[in-house]
Amino acid sequence: MGSGAGIFYGVGVGPGQAKMLPVAAFEALQKADVIIAPRARSSDFSIARQCLVDLELDESRFREVIFNMDPEREQIDSHYADMAQSIVQDLKNGKTVAYLTIGDSLTYSTYSYLLSAIQEIFPGLAYRTFPGITSYAAAASMVDFPLGQGKERMLILPCPDDVLQLKREIETHDIVVLMKIGKRFADVISLLQEMRIEKHCALVSRLGLSGEVVHSSLSDILQTETLGYLTTMLIRKTALKEKV
Repeated sequence: MGSGAGIFYGVGVGPGQAKMLPVAAFEALQKADVIIAPRARSSDFSIARQCLVDLELDESRFREVIFNMDPEREQIDSHYADMAQSIVQDLKNGKTVAYLTIGDSLTYSTYSYLLSAIQEIFPGLAYRTFPGITSYAAAASMVDFPLGQGKERMLILPCPDDVLQLKREIETHDIVVLMKIGKRFADVISLLQEMRIEKHCALVSRLGLSGEVVHSSLSDILQTETLGYLTTMLIRKTALKEKV
């Protein structure tokens, strides 16, 4: 690392509620000269930045950037390479830079792409990654949904296009955390109803944000319900045993 270069921090915030981040991560943000708050191209504001409201961080240190969720890996690599160049320039100028990401820093996060891109052009990078609260941990807390008891097996799964594959995954695991459901929502609900397990499954969308949706059971949910990207479903193959 070059003399006087800054440190790069990856900080998990949220996943929607304000102030949901570790104390160590907050202390790192207080030291940062630049705080990068990614904003989805389709959004009017940065959700990651909203997670830090009322924490008295200097507003002048925030820098919003548009992030690209293009499914093509080549486009993703190009996007983060460009962002990495800008960050590396700040680091070489001695600035400490923090990058915010919703939920946990290394769980389906844009941060992993960015970190790789920075390391490629700045191999001597000094950095630290702070863990954050995952969407499914926050959702489970909201609806009192145990994520595994005893030797139960849990699978964290981006929703597959093939509903039969999802059925096999549910049948071979005790709990499935389903993410990135999108347009497959109606098919997933139909499957859970077909398997007769919808009553002991749960769903949380936009947790802590405007338009928050919380279902502790999916018995009465409508297949036509419109839910966005920030949706997590908790699927339990068999109901919890009642306490005696």
